[in-house]
Order: sequence, then C-alpha cells, then structure tokens
Amino acid sequence: MTLTERVQKEMIEAMRGKQELRLSTLRMMKAALHNREVDKRGALDKKEELQVLSTMIKQRKDSVEAFEKGNRPELARKEAEEITIIEAFMPKAVGEEEILAAVRTTISEMGSPTMKDMGTVMKAVMAKFAGARVDGKLVSEAVKRELGKT
Repeated sequence: MTLTERVQKEMIEAMRGKQELRLSTLRMMKAALHNREVDKRGALDKKEELQVLSTMIKQRKDSVEAFEKGNRPELARKEAEEITIIEAFMPKAVGEEEILAAVRTTISEMGSPTMKDMGTVMKAVMAKFAGARVDGKLVSEAVKRELGKT
C-alpha cells in the first residue's frame, strides 16, 4: 500500500469518526502528494512521498515558532497537532543522542577538524544517516557544539 493510498484510507476513517483536525490534515497531505505527482507527471516513489511529508513537517515547525513569537498559542497548538498526525506516516526519526554519537565518531575519524571543516563534517554525518529521517538543524547544532569544544 502506497503512502497516498494509506492517507486516503485514513481519511475515510477520520470522516466516519468525525475527527475534523485529523481529516483536514489528511486532506492537506493528500493535496500536497497529488500536487507533487502532477508536477512530476507520474507516480511518486516512496522516497519522494516521504520528502513531501518532511517538507510539510518543516513548514509546520516554522509556523509553530512564528505563532509562539506572535503570542498565538491556540494556532501553535493546532500546528503541533498537525505535525504529530503527519509524523505518524513517517519512519521513526533519529534521536538526538544518536546524532551526537555519530557527530563525535565522525569528528574522531577525521582527526581534528576545525570550524572551517564544518561543511565536510556535516556531509559525512548526513551520509551516515542516509535513508533515515534526520533533522539537519539538530545535526548542525551538534556539529557546532562539538567543533567548538576542540
């Protein structure tokens, strides 16, 4: 079952259960997947579908941040709930501890890189997580912290 089919099935369940937020989020997901399909002029593979959902999650995280700065907690809460719904369709994200461990091993493998080598370290760390869902911002912060220590 493709991700699009799974979203459609979940939409039907949400309609039956009268879950409005879930239904609207699933509709947005379906629309985003469909738009990407139309842009590509063909069916999406698993990686492309996950990329669309990752983009949606990133947009929602940015919105949550903006709403919290703008003192709109109700809208921030809604966006956060949408993130949890979308994340249910994604593979498990890599944890902060795993990222930190990978950064430390990469730095030790490279010898003693400086802050100038941050891009190379980032590239090597991201390559280790190929295929897994990793937050680039977390990786970047971890690399900066670890390089700052040396």
